[in-house]
Amino acid sequence: MNSQKFMRLIVGCLVIVAMVKIFFSPSSSKDTSVKTHQIVQGGNFWANQHIPQLNLVHNQEDPVKKEHAEVQPEKKEMIQSNQEELYPEVPDDTPTDPLKIVHLDLKGAAPKVKYLEEIFPLLSSLGANGILLEYEDMFPYEGELSIVKSSFAYSPEDIEEMKSLAKRHKLELIPLVQVFGHLEFVLKHEKYFKLREVETFPNSLNPQAQGSMDLVQDMLMQVMKKHPEAKWFHIGADEVRGLGESEDSKRWLEANNGDMGKLFLNHVTAVGRFITKLKRGIKLILWDDMFRKLSSDTIKESGLQDLASPMIWKYIPNMDMKEIGNYISKYEQAGFKGVWFASAFKGASGIDQKWTPINHHLKNHLQWQKVIASMPQYKSVRFQGIALTGWQRFEHHTVLCELLPVAIPSLAVCLQTLKYGSFDTEAQNEVQRLLGCQIELSKNECKGASFPGSDVYEMVKKINDNLESSVIKIMQSYHVKGSFSPYHRKHNFANPRNLAFFKDELKKLMDEWDSFLLTFRQNMKAIFYPDTLEEWLEENVNEHIERLYNMVVDVERIIKLNGQPKVDPLKKR
Repeated sequence: MNSQKFMRLIVGCLVIVAMVKIFFSPSSSKDTSVKTHQIVQGGNFWANQHIPQLNLVHNQEDPVKKEHAEVQPEKKEMIQSNQEELYPEVPDDTPTDPLKIVHLDLKGAAPKVKYLEEIFPLLSSLGANGILLEYEDMFPYEGELSIVKSSFAYSPEDIEEMKSLAKRHKLELIPLVQVFGHLEFVLKHEKYFKLREVETFPNSLNPQAQGSMDLVQDMLMQVMKKHPEAKWFHIGADEVRGLGESEDSKRWLEANNGDMGKLFLNHVTAVGRFITKLKRGIKLILWDDMFRKLSSDTIKESGLQDLASPMIWKYIPNMDMKEIGNYISKYEQAGFKGVWFASAFKGASGIDQKWTPINHHLKNHLQWQKVIASMPQYKSVRFQGIALTGWQRFEHHTVLCELLPVAIPSLAVCLQTLKYGSFDTEAQNEVQRLLGCQIELSKNECKGASFPGSDVYEMVKKINDNLESSVIKIMQSYHVKGSFSPYHRKHNFANPRNLAFFKDELKKLMDEWDSFLLTFRQNMKAIFYPDTLEEWLEENVNEHIERLYNMVVDVERIIKLNGQPKVDPLKKR
């Protein structure tokens, strides 16, 4: 009996010990290490980038780890909070048909919203179903970034109006924010000199510099906050000039077998992960040129193919079709599910082009039409759309290309070519009906236009065709060449009788251009901000008008001298 009680007591004790052990046991070491790893890496932001470990020498510190280690506690909290999903997941209702989106390059001659109100319905009627909005310095950045916005940047109310207009006319609005190259509008400011990849050039961001990712995140956060409904987002990333030239990048390359491709991919993939974490389901686009020399395996290792689609761009009339096909095949092998194309309707035929060569851009679109027709042969990559780019500058510091109203006929021709597969009679008739003009491809013009901005179109044509030539014509006239040379004007020496032969004609020409330009300024102000008007006049008009004005002033002055002898320099001494 006693032995039975003793055995029960022992069993009871063992049960109690087992329960205590189970109850007080810690979580598995695996879970603990994962959690710790996530905290150290900033919420998986860098952890998922597969950035190679640096083979550091001479006690060199990993610049990536250093950037995050030196962040203050409140900064860490902000970076981690940035990873939280701020916006609802994008519904998977993206149109299956490829998009035709018109690119508005706002880094120069940005149109007022009032003008967009007039052309958005026209673009929709012409066959566009999207707008690629490259803000650059026209976005109303706030806080520390307020320094980068233009004096004439759109207001938050302007953006809301643009979104409303796009929705009304069934145009998918896609924001574009550069995150690597073409950051001149940011890096030109002394405040951001330290983030340049090349110390003396403002083109590209140093991906290894402390603060670079914070800058990019801040820009993206602000733009996405204004576009919470966006289904697509373009992150640029083309023409990263000077990549690998900063001391930071050189150290990284030395430690990573000089892998320039991975240096590029690490940054854009990190940006891609940031955005897709911020807004689940959003679809990213980026320019493809930095991929062209990379292998499909290198791209695939980065994981970028799961985050974004490349946009292959070519703007010339005679494209190498085999080369384009090779790019598509490479991106398909890299695992990209979709691919975009980019043509041009303006701004790609000359760095200072004033008048849009319609035929040039038509040929470019006919080439892209052939590429589009070839897409069924690629089984695992889908054609998602084409962006008709309208570059306003080649880069932030270069001159203006053609103004948007000047390129509307070209845009119409290109959109209808994509709609009909060629610029046949049906397409031409549709363009002429919508623009109210007669298209003459041989002359690159649209005669009798009545589309929004056609007054500026016609006046720019007159300036382009006649201003300089009219000044040259009068300067080459018999009496000006013979009696009003630079020498005569310098020494106030001329026969008033000879000057009288062209004085009235000269004054009449000056008055005609004065009157014309007064109207031109008024029409330009209705579409553009004052800085655009000032720049366009300075680049295309002022030189010729000043020449005319100075001739008028000199003629009137010298006539009053009644043919007096010129001053003898020797006697003047």
